[in-house]
Amino acid sequence: MSGFRRGTRLGIDVGRARVGVAKCDPDGLLATPVETVPRDDASVTRIVALSDEYSAIELYVGLPLNMRGEDTASTQDARDFAGALAAASGLPVRLVDERLSTVSAHAALRSSGRTQRSSRNIVDQVAAVVLLQQALDVEKSTGRPPGTPVPQEPA
Repeated sequence: MSGFRRGTRLGIDVGRARVGVAKCDPDGLLATPVETVPRDDASVTRIVALSDEYSAIELYVGLPLNMRGEDTASTQDARDFAGALAAASGLPVRLVDERLSTVSAHAALRSSGRTQRSSRNIVDQVAAVVLLQQALDVEKSTGRPPGTPVPQEPA
């Protein structure tokens, strides 16, 4: 675990209708679901409140790329959301590749016996758990923070 920075982080899966939020323990051992936040004008404020509540040191926002690593229709939306979080929270925000996180979340829920319909309210949280756990694993294996930092805009 050399180079791993101790502290709670939040994983954020940005969607058009909902935003899934997950957190990890300070040692980065386990990512767990926190909340599904409705995507509206109060989304950023709610996530900032959650980051305060859990004393997060960093926020990881999933960056939706296609399988070739190229931007998708949702990529700019995620970048804009990450920028708004960085400006509102004052915390470091990093964009992390989230390819297959939603697919993995649906598969995990299906294997636990849940239908797609019964999973709708939690799939975003599970996708946030998947992307956060992947980000933690990257930092632990490389000793470097995952993803790309979002520039802090001057206030």
